[in-house]
Amino acid sequence: MADSGHVPDLVAENARLRAALAAAEQARAEAVAQAALARAGRPRGEGGGFLVDPRLRAALDIETVGAIVFDMAGRVLEANDTFLAMSGYSREDLAAGRLTGATLVPPEWQPTSRRVIAELQARGRSDSTEREYLRRDGSRFWGLCAATRLEDGTGFEFIIDITGRRRAEEALRRSEARYRTLFEAIDAGFCVVALRFGADGRAEDYRFLEVNPAFARQTGLTDATGRWMRELSPTHEQHWYDLYGRVALTGEPVRFVQPAKGLGERWYEVYAFRVDPPEARHVAVLFNDITARRRLEEALRGLNETLERQVAARTAERDRIWQVSRDMLGVADADGVWLSVNPAWTAILGWQPEEVVGRTSGWLEHPEDQDRTRTEIQRLGTGEPTTSFENRFRTRDGGYRTLSWRAVPFEGSLYCVARDVTEQRERAHRLVQAEEALRQSQKMEAVGQLTGGVAHDFNNLLTIIRSSVDFLRRPELPEARKARYLDAVSDTVDRAAKLTGQLLAFARRQTLAPEVFDVVARLQGVADMLDTVTGARIRVVTKAPDRPCFVRADLSQFETALINMAVNARDAMDGEGTLTLSITCGAQKPEIRGHAAARGPFAAIALTDTGTGMPPAVIEKIFEPFFTTKEVGKGTGLGLSQVFGFAKQSGGDVDVTSRLGEGSTFVLYLPEVSAPAKAGRPAPADEGLAPARAGQRILLVEDNVGVGRFAAQILNDLGYVATWVTNAEAALDVLAQDAGYDAVFSDVVMPGMGGIELGKALRQRHPGLPVLLTSGYSHVLAQEGSHGFPLLNKPYSAEQLSHMLASAIGQRRRSTATVS
Repeated sequence: MADSGHVPDLVAENARLRAALAAAEQARAEAVAQAALARAGRPRGEGGGFLVDPRLRAALDIETVGAIVFDMAGRVLEANDTFLAMSGYSREDLAAGRLTGATLVPPEWQPTSRRVIAELQARGRSDSTEREYLRRDGSRFWGLCAATRLEDGTGFEFIIDITGRRRAEEALRRSEARYRTLFEAIDAGFCVVALRFGADGRAEDYRFLEVNPAFARQTGLTDATGRWMRELSPTHEQHWYDLYGRVALTGEPVRFVQPAKGLGERWYEVYAFRVDPPEARHVAVLFNDITARRRLEEALRGLNETLERQVAARTAERDRIWQVSRDMLGVADADGVWLSVNPAWTAILGWQPEEVVGRTSGWLEHPEDQDRTRTEIQRLGTGEPTTSFENRFRTRDGGYRTLSWRAVPFEGSLYCVARDVTEQRERAHRLVQAEEALRQSQKMEAVGQLTGGVAHDFNNLLTIIRSSVDFLRRPELPEARKARYLDAVSDTVDRAAKLTGQLLAFARRQTLAPEVFDVVARLQGVADMLDTVTGARIRVVTKAPDRPCFVRADLSQFETALINMAVNARDAMDGEGTLTLSITCGAQKPEIRGHAAARGPFAAIALTDTGTGMPPAVIEKIFEPFFTTKEVGKGTGLGLSQVFGFAKQSGGDVDVTSRLGEGSTFVLYLPEVSAPAKAGRPAPADEGLAPARAGQRILLVEDNVGVGRFAAQILNDLGYVATWVTNAEAALDVLAQDAGYDAVFSDVVMPGMGGIELGKALRQRHPGLPVLLTSGYSHVLAQEGSHGFPLLNKPYSAEQLSHMLASAIGQRRRSTATVS
């Protein structure tokens, strides 16, 4: 709606205009009469203008009415001061003829001006009109005008300035347009009602004078204009009539929220105020249907009440948990100062809550745990929760309890839960001790089993040797029987050496000679000779890729491992079935017996039989030394243990899968390597090496007196001049004084400096001096190899020693000859 302060008072303006019209009519009549008298008494051409009669000019001298005399061509011949003031022209402009229809009438109003002149000519007067006039400065004003033709053919027109009224009407029109737009567009309901009162002065009904489009949507009442409320809603409550009646009588506006059951159990928010004269008893009502909001508020109120009850119940439940929890609960600030603790602190530690609250736990912490605890609190302060942290708190009696903590930071506080795990940790410690004792017991049992097996086998071998030696001492023993007993002793020594080799293989302590070879080719080579091992009734099938697959391992031990697995498969098939050998290159090693998987690449050599299979209990022990399911005398139980030790020492592993009645599959995993560079031309083999030359000197280094004495005797019998020392340090001293030795023959495992360290020292001090090493077992050799020194494994024969010494000295002799 428009601001009423900017809208002229139309009532006052209309009153002014009515007075001006009356004065104008009177002035026009007088002007006509005076004009007639003037024409009769004075010629027109005399000076003083057309309105020269004083009485005529006085009649037209009205401030609110302008008057002009004009000819039928539209030229203004005379004008009073009021019109000149309206139009902004002067008497000089009038005298100069500047006031014409063209200068005073805008173009769009020219037709109206011509129509007025036509009416004057036709019937002597024109109807009053409202039209715009132009001022001298180009602005416009509105005039209410009427014209009369005088006797001399000129026209007389009065003009009343109605610009103010026209502006007020335009402002009112715009205001009403805005009001109507708002009235039609608002979502709120709006109506104007007329109240009807009963004889007792109480409002009994009201009639709708005006309603907006939203009224029907808000109330559900249609075609309400002109109808009474009692007719539209007979059950409408009386309190509505009372409220509107009070507004109509007192003029005091009212704002309220109230239900209207007669309109469908709706709730309304209402603002009512009186309009029009008081005696009209008209009330304007602006309202909104808030039923949905009201129901939501009621639902929220009910929800809040339910929530309050739930919160109260949860709070009580939390308080009960706080009180009865056997875990230590506490809330601390970001610095670790306790704000509250539950009674469990007293039950577990003996301290009262008031002794703990307001302090950090530093005075309770075990001295060894304080730094860790401070670090954890600082981490909590950064927003990181604690999921598992243990420390020890001091009890009132001076002991310590082990606590397992969980804590979360929230809004500047630390919420902590601690569980007393002292007994659990003690039980776990006792369990670890028991498990360790069990492992020791199992180790002793395994050692006992291993010792028993070794003792059994070696006693068998020693029996052969002892018996053979006893017979060899008989002087009357024939040469043929001597030879037979000597061969038995030699064969038994070879069997004993093989037995120790298998034990070392299982222990991963054997000395390997790794080399790069094509495992596909070697598998095919082993497969070709398996017929003699497995027998004619077992069919051997080989599945291998067309390309080579290289590994780095001890070739002899690899072939031995394959033969051991093939023999195991033969026995599982009872000499009849199918043995399938296959290779997969670039394989990944899976998790085996708890050992982590490896991406590889690995060469996976698989042997699958069609035997009886094995139960899980047997699979668990299959690689243990001396474990066998065969009958007594048919197996040593060391074959698969050799496979296991070889695989582990070569950087791989061995896996087995089996099901009863479906056979077994053993898979040997060996690390795959790149193809080797092409080997150079091999050195020619020493064939038929001559015995030791007279005077060739050997420095023997052996700490064992028995072995040293026997080795020196062998060297002397072979034709060498042997010098025997018992340690490496003495050997270096001897060579420092006399460097004329042809070779050094040294044990590996000795007190102080070992054989490998001695060989390295001799390489630096005496380059070119041959060094031959010997050992029955060395963890250094097993882990690092012989570092390029030739190795003679114990037990060795005189022929083996003679061959290797001749080879080493001969190689030196050939190198010297080449240089010279």
